[in-house]
Amino acid sequence: MRVIDSDGNQLGVVTRDKALTLAGEFGLDLVEVSPNSNPPVCKIMDYGRYKYEQTKKKQEAKKKQAQFQLKEIKVRPKTGEHDLQTKLGYIRKFIERHDKVKVTVRFRGREITLSGQGREMLARIAEETADIAVVEQAPKFEGRTIMMILAPK
Repeated sequence: MRVIDSDGNQLGVVTRDKALTLAGEFGLDLVEVSPNSNPPVCKIMDYGRYKYEQTKKKQEAKKKQAQFQLKEIKVRPKTGEHDLQTKLGYIRKFIERHDKVKVTVRFRGREITLSGQGREMLARIAEETADIAVVEQAPKFEGRTIMMILAPK
C-alpha cells in the first residue's frame, strides 16, 4: 500500500505491517484514504481530529445554507381594501425575510360562486408584489380554496 505521512509527503509503497509500524512511530493512526486504487492509499493522521474537523465543516456548511419558511396569508373574496393592504404589507415583510408565502382565498357557503373575484384578488396580489416576488405556483383551485405560492426574486 502507498503511504502518506501527516505532512502530505509520500513515504512510498510498503507492506501493511510496515505502514502500521510507521504510524506507531508517529503516534498517529493509519487511515485508508483510497481503497479502490492500485495500490491502496493510506495516510498517517490523527483520526479523532480528522473526524472532529469533518463535523465542524458540515456544521459550517449547514449554517450557510439558505433556509426559508412557508408563511400563509388567508383572505376571503369579500376582504376589504384596507384589510387587503395590511395583508400585502405582511406579504412584503415575509418576502423581504426570504420566506415563501402561500396566499389562500377561502370560500364559505354560497361564496363559491364568487370564484372569479377570488382569482382577480390573487392576480392583484401577484401584480402588487411583482417587484420583489415571483409566482412560484400559479393559482390553483382545491376544494373550497384557491391558493398560490409567492417566492422571493
